[in-house]
Amino acid sequence: MDWLHLPPLTALRAFSAFAEAGSVVEAGAALNVSHAAISQQIKTLEDHLGLSLVDRSGRKLSLTSEGTTLAEALKLGFGAISRSVETLTGADANRPLSISATPMLAAAWLMPQLAGFHADHPGTSLTISTTPAIEPLEPGGIDVALRYGDGNWPGLEAERIIRSPMVIVAAPNLIGDQDVTSLNDLSGFQWLEDIGTSEANNWLREFSGQQDRRAGVTQLPGNLLLDGARDGQGVAVVIRAFVEADIRAGRLNVLLQKDDNKGYHIVTRPGVQRPALKTFLSWLRRCAKDCGAPQ
Repeated sequence: MDWLHLPPLTALRAFSAFAEAGSVVEAGAALNVSHAAISQQIKTLEDHLGLSLVDRSGRKLSLTSEGTTLAEALKLGFGAISRSVETLTGADANRPLSISATPMLAAAWLMPQLAGFHADHPGTSLTISTTPAIEPLEPGGIDVALRYGDGNWPGLEAERIIRSPMVIVAAPNLIGDQDVTSLNDLSGFQWLEDIGTSEANNWLREFSGQQDRRAGVTQLPGNLLLDGARDGQGVAVVIRAFVEADIRAGRLNVLLQKDDNKGYHIVTRPGVQRPALKTFLSWLRRCAKDCGAPQ
């Protein structure tokens, strides 16, 4: 680290506060200084770097492309410092653990297991956000995300806990003796699909070459999708690990499968983890192993 050539910390902090707040007045309030002091520190930083970080041509100040790049780096850096300080001092001990999980994973695997977690750790509070969107892992926000993919999320740490391909399934009474070798063979059937965008919907679009060959689609929440598939209400794309018991029992038949190395991952920010997160992650790993989930 070349400490002598780094810009003054005070200037970096003032600029980061401005980038986050969007105005020098709010940045000044956040740092308990005047807005003039914020403006001066930003100018000092620009002079030090020899770059224009703020566009002052309009009625409202905005970041230049160079300013945006620096602001993103500072957000990561100051965020890591803030998380480490909170963890080391215990300042975030009472904040509920925030978990982001896809609706399919939450309905089919996570929620049925949580009773065991609460029994073992009754004093740990959880907040679970079930959305297919990739939510940002920011200080004071989402602590851990459970995502489906190949484990490649730049800037984050990923650990696979469930390895399982996507499969297209249907109840035997729906398909009958239909010979299925491609998606074209299923074009006349009703399909069941998660509402919005999900890992299953994305996989189907890739599998089909972006062409939707389905006659009709019923969209419903993930917790109802598996019940509908078992009842013969339509064809569905699911994670094989979640329906192995149904396949063995003959309640569902696998129609098509594309093997890959994807699965569900624990996704966290680099750096020190607070005790509640460590406890939850240890439980997740043990639960996945004890439940016989493919690793």
